[in-house]
Amino acid sequence: MTQRMLEIPGYRLHKRLGKGGMAEVYLATQLSLDREVAVKVLLRTEDAAFIERFIQEGHIVASLRHPAIITIHDIGQITDGRHYLAMEYIGGGDLAQHRGIVFSPSRALDIVRQLAGGLAVVHDGGLVHRDVKPANILFRNDGSVVLTDFGVAKAVELDNELTHFGIAVGSPAYSSPEQAQCQPLDARSDIYSLGVILAEMLTGTNPFRAASYPQTVLNHMQMPPPELPPALAAYQPLLAGMLAKQPDNRFRNCRELLEAIDTLTEPDMDMTRIAPAVLIAPPPRRRLRRRGFARLGAISAALLLATTAAGIGGYQWLQYSRVSDLLSRAELRLANGDLLAPASDNADYYYRQALRLDNDNAQALAGLRRVLDARIAQALESAAQRMANDQLLEPAEDSAVHYFRQVLGWVPGNEAAQLGLAQVSERYVELAESAYSRREYALAQEYIHQGLEVAPTHANLLALRDDHAQRVAKAYTPKVATRTAANNSRATPSTTKTSQAPANPIKRLWNRVFNQ
Repeated sequence: MTQRMLEIPGYRLHKRLGKGGMAEVYLATQLSLDREVAVKVLLRTEDAAFIERFIQEGHIVASLRHPAIITIHDIGQITDGRHYLAMEYIGGGDLAQHRGIVFSPSRALDIVRQLAGGLAVVHDGGLVHRDVKPANILFRNDGSVVLTDFGVAKAVELDNELTHFGIAVGSPAYSSPEQAQCQPLDARSDIYSLGVILAEMLTGTNPFRAASYPQTVLNHMQMPPPELPPALAAYQPLLAGMLAKQPDNRFRNCRELLEAIDTLTEPDMDMTRIAPAVLIAPPPRRRLRRRGFARLGAISAALLLATTAAGIGGYQWLQYSRVSDLLSRAELRLANGDLLAPASDNADYYYRQALRLDNDNAQALAGLRRVLDARIAQALESAAQRMANDQLLEPAEDSAVHYFRQVLGWVPGNEAAQLGLAQVSERYVELAESAYSRREYALAQEYIHQGLEVAPTHANLLALRDDHAQRVAKAYTPKVATRTAANNSRATPSTTKTSQAPANPIKRLWNRVFNQ
């Protein structure tokens, strides 16, 4: 169903923000209050169980009050039987868009602190979210975060349904070990998922994500929490308390987690330097002569200077050695194409570790630029492949538009990505014209609207949209004219015969008698 065709009483829809397997989300204006909202609409009406869960989501979230929890404004049903949720519109994007970026420790902790506060309210209500992941964490314009998508949230006492059906609901890369094994869940499962997100923000990679679902599940069950670099060692106990394999070894609830976060301060990088201890000479006795005192002072000063110089030299040598080793590893991983994976053993990771020790290192900075260039090349290649298969806008995270926009997120103004989006728009023009030629007018309109999602100001698409009704009407007008002309042609002979019949009644009688 296209945006133009969909109507929801009380709302004016502007554009589709996204589409999943079960629902689509639109940007709309709630007319009664003249405010922007996001409207989530189910795609189908035949799945009674999912509809019930969808309605439950609305009631669950509406009952929760916290700045880090999405606000529900309305729940209803449109004329075709589908249900919808109208909720707070968050326009700052989601955390998934920052994947691969290393956050400062203070920013990462601030995000986790906000989410833990929201989850504490969720858990106090006897619920567990079960799908805490970056795509469900949105940013407001002021930088605050909002937890959304409670579609799989469930009361703790009802969670045995998972074990009964043997289905793990959630996202594998962020699922707790007990969730991956379809065991009953509680608040500690959400804390584990939040721990994975914290590790990802601190290191730039998800250590548990693998190329396959089974391996990802196995990693959650067996892989220990990632070892943070020395500069972040103060956060290791916090991460261990969130990512323990056994729930009993984790923080019992989010309030305990918040207390642990509040005890942390960002480590002072200068305090992590390694240097020998400096010996301080004891004060001289009063009976020492002035000459002896001066000599002792000179010796102490020289000793202090020598040990300090040795300490600085030893520290610098150790730093140089560690940075050189990290850069060597980074270059090797880059040559092998290991840009962001495997976790904690890739080019991006080692370059960033080198910069933590030497934040102006030219080779590390240049290396990160090369990593970014390689990622851009990969994304553009993926986009070209999707273009060739006409995977223009769907699937949402594996389409040509997704990869072009990903590149623009890394490098705003990238010419290749901008050109690619322009080509996508032109392809939608071609698809719409082809649909028109086959008289598939609804499909043509869908292509037009999809193209405008990519490029809202594209001149050709706007012209097609404005001319759509006229083209449809014109397509049916010739049929009406042809039928009218045919009727007129059938009527013409009798009319002509009548008009040519003699007006004199005697002649008419004569013709009737002798023409039989």
